[in-house]
Amino acid sequence: MHTTRPPTLSRRHLILAGGGLAALALTACDKVLPTSFNGIDITGANYAQDFRLTDPDGHERTVADFKGKAVMLFFGFTQCPDVCPTALVRAAEIRKMLGADGERLQVIFVTVDPERDSPVVLKAYTQAFDSSFIGLYGDLQKTSETAKVFYKKVPTGSSYTMDHSAFSYVFDPEGKIRLVLRHEQGAQECAEDLRKILVKTSA
Repeated sequence: MHTTRPPTLSRRHLILAGGGLAALALTACDKVLPTSFNGIDITGANYAQDFRLTDPDGHERTVADFKGKAVMLFFGFTQCPDVCPTALVRAAEIRKMLGADGERLQVIFVTVDPERDSPVVLKAYTQAFDSSFIGLYGDLQKTSETAKVFYKKVPTGSSYTMDHSAFSYVFDPEGKIRLVLRHEQGAQECAEDLRKILVKTSA
């Protein structure tokens, strides 16, 4: 008997990502900037202006802690089978492509599953991709307020998985939200965007 398989996690993410593009464009500033990006320019957006989350060592972190660096923020969970590892592998590639400027990029992974992603698990997971990557966690309200991200728990038999948006958010070295990188963008395109933000800020 033919049965219809539910969409995989990666397909769900791509559906969510596609549906959110229009909303992101509408909430971005109407000002036309001289710099063009491969990603979505959200300079002047009235959300994702800061975050207040906890690192695995128990320290509260905000955007101000990373002043002088571009911050690339991604939301996910450590048991994610494909989208999250792919995003973090891409982030590591981007950092290498930036060369010396890679030291001025801070990658942050925010868990949407703090119930299972303990500080120890979160730290080991992020550092498996790059020793400079930082994992952050918070309660439901703090996490959702960070960038108005979508995520929800989805039961799977005796356990559960997490559906969540697959965007990466970029803050410039002055702590201003600037850019959304889509999941389907390659590392080269993302590196080009980040290089523009780093050069423009240091100029």
